[in-house]
Amino acid sequence: MGKLICTQIASLDGYINDEQGRFDWSAPDAEVHAFVNDLERPIGTYLYGRRLYEVMRYWETAHEQPDPDPIELDYARLWQAADKIVYSTTLAAASSARTRIEKAFDLDAVRRLKESSDSDLTIGGPTLAAHALRGGLVDELRLLLSPVIVGGGTRALPDGARLDLELTDERRFANGVAYLAYRVRN
Repeated sequence: MGKLICTQIASLDGYINDEQGRFDWSAPDAEVHAFVNDLERPIGTYLYGRRLYEVMRYWETAHEQPDPDPIELDYARLWQAADKIVYSTTLAAASSARTRIEKAFDLDAVRRLKESSDSDLTIGGPTLAAHALRGGLVDELRLLLSPVIVGGGTRALPDGARLDLELTDERRFANGVAYLAYRVRN
C-alpha cells in the first residue's frame, strides 16, 4: 500500500504564492533541489490540481533545454517516469505523457488507489490537498519553508482541517530553507 504525501513549498507565513500569484521566491537552489529529488524518487503517482499541473508540465520537456542543469535533469526524469492524475473540470486532455484527467476528486477512488499502489503518491496544489487533508487521506505532510514573509496569497494549508502530527524529520539548508516532515497520527 502506498502512502499519500502532501509536500508544500511555502513562505514562513504559510503561503505558496503571494497576493500577485508570484512564487519566484520559492525556487529551490541546488542543495534544496537535490534534496527534493531524493524525496521524490519513491513517488509513483502525482495527484495535481489544474493550476499546479500547468506549472509542472515544464518538466515534460525540461531535458530539451539547452545545457540542462544535472539536478534539474534528474528531476525531469523522475517526473516523466511517474504517473500523473490531474483533477480539472476545464482541461479536456493532458499535454504530458503518463497523465490522465479526472473531472472530480473522489475520496474513495483515491483511497482505493493508495491501497492498490506499490509506490507512494503525492498530492499537490493547495485546493486539491485541502480535500485530501480534510478527508483524512494524507499520511505524511512535508513542508519546505522559505525564508520570506509575503503577507498574503494562497495558503499552503487549509482552514477546517485538524490533524495530529508527529515530527519525523527536519533539516536546515544553507539558503535558510527549513524542511519539516510529519506523519499524520490516525
